[in-house]
This record gives sequence, structure tokens and C-alpha cells, in this order.
Amino acid sequence: RRFLLFDISERKALERQLSVSQKLESIGFLAAGIAHEINTPIQYIGDNVRFLKQSFEVMLSVMDRMKNFVQEAENTDNLDAAIKELGAELEEMDMDFLKQEIPPAIDQTMEGVERVASIVKAMKKFSHPDREDKQLMDINSAIENTVTIARNEWKYVANDLDSSLPYVPCYPGDLNQVILNLIINSAQAIETVVKDTGSKGEINISTQNRGKNVRIIIKDTGGGIPEAYQNKVFDPFFTTKDPGKGTGQGLAISHDIIVNKHLGRIFFETEDGIGTSFYIDLPAEVNAEN
Repeated sequence: RRFLLFDISERKALERQLSVSQKLESIGFLAAGIAHEINTPIQYIGDNVRFLKQSFEVMLSVMDRMKNFVQEAENTDNLDAAIKELGAELEEMDMDFLKQEIPPAIDQTMEGVERVASIVKAMKKFSHPDREDKQLMDINSAIENTVTIARNEWKYVANDLDSSLPYVPCYPGDLNQVILNLIINSAQAIETVVKDTGSKGEINISTQNRGKNVRIIIKDTGGGIPEAYQNKVFDPFFTTKDPGKGTGQGLAISHDIIVNKHLGRIFFETEDGIGTSFYIDLPAEVNAEN
């Protein structure tokens, strides 16, 4: 009996390098958008904190004057003058304005902090180092995290996430990468259609509990995939994007991750001028790969 042994360690290393490169490419593509998403709440946090600082300084000044008023009020000869002076300072401070503006400024600041924290948290979860083994994963949560960091790439998105979804055995980092790849593809497909028109497209992300498997659907209102390209979509290095906008690795890596690593299925339906829907089916059973 003869055996042929092949050392595939080099090929596996290359696959990991390609996967990491694709992930970095996606994150790099989103970097400006993420910076914009964080910058917006940071700006109004800064504006509100400056307003609160100025308001607090005014209030401290009046509080000091009230303290002096109490001391001066002990001398009845100065009481009327002290009351008039305090009243003038209170009127100048415009207490009604501060009572109206300070509470929403605090609320907006807290909202901004929460927004920044949610982006950082989502980014941390997305970029968490991949594990060598599968772990049970909340698919809906993974989609929400990925959507959070990709938010600037789309402005109109509809989520229809099935709350009955079971936890699915996955490689979280890899699956996050697939979801991000598809969202970016959808955003770019829409951009091609609506460019210079002022209109907006839509990305719809939904999940379905199908018993033995979980389905993820990412649907866009881009221009669809031309028939001549449909058989090449998952081929390595195939891309219809302009030079510098894609390496053609995104969908090829996504196909490898879903089909080979998760024993699932990825396919699409497309209609010229209407848009494309990508479907991902993942085995929901823990022992699905046995």
C-alpha cells in the first residue's frame, strides 16, 4: 500500500494572508467613513461641553454673589441695594435660557459618547483575532456590529432580523468579514447607479430561522450583475470595479469561508437594473460538520 503525502502548510499560510489582506482592504475602505462617523458626535460633544463650562462659570459667579448677599443682608442698611444688585445679576445670567438649554446639552453629550462607544465596541468585536475553532455565535448581533462600522457607506438600510435565530457554530472573524464584503459590494453597486443623481439606494439585510440552517440575505437596489459576469462572480481576482477599487478577492474569499470552512452555501439572485440579493445558508447544528 502506498501513500502520497502533500504538505499544504504553505497553501494554508497563503490563504490566511489573503484573508487578512482582504480584511485590511475592507477596513481601509471604511476608514474615512468610520472617522467621519466618530467625528460628528465628537464635534457636538465638544460644543456642548464648552457651553456647559461657560454656563457653569456664570452660575458660579452668581452663587458667589448670593453668598455675599446673605452676608450683606445682615446689615439692614445695605439690604435694598444688595437685592437690586442680585436681581440684576440674575437677569443678566438669563436663568430661563440656561434651564432650557442645559438639560438637552447634557443629553446630546451623553448620546454622542454612547455613539462613539458603540462604534469603537463594534470595531473591537469585528477586528477581534480569529480563533482556530468554531464557537456559537449570535448572527444578528454580528450583523448589527458590522452594519455599525459600515454605516457611512450606506445611509438607508432596512433590517429584518429574525429574533428566533439560534446561536450558530461559526468562525466569528471570518463570518464578520463575509458580511462586511457583501455590504461594501452592495454599497458600491448602488453608488454606481445613483452617482451624480442625488438619489439614494437601499440595502436590506434580513435573517431567517430555517430549522437546520440559518439564512442571511443581503439585498441591494444596485444595477444588478450582468449575465456575462454571473458565472465568474466567485472566481479569484475577478472584478468589474475600476482599477484601485477592488482586488477581486472579496467574493472569492467569502465563498471559501462559507462553503469550505462553514460547510454552508452562498449564492445570489440578480435582475438587471433592479438589484442583487446574496443568500448565505449556515448549518445551525453544532455537529453539522461531522
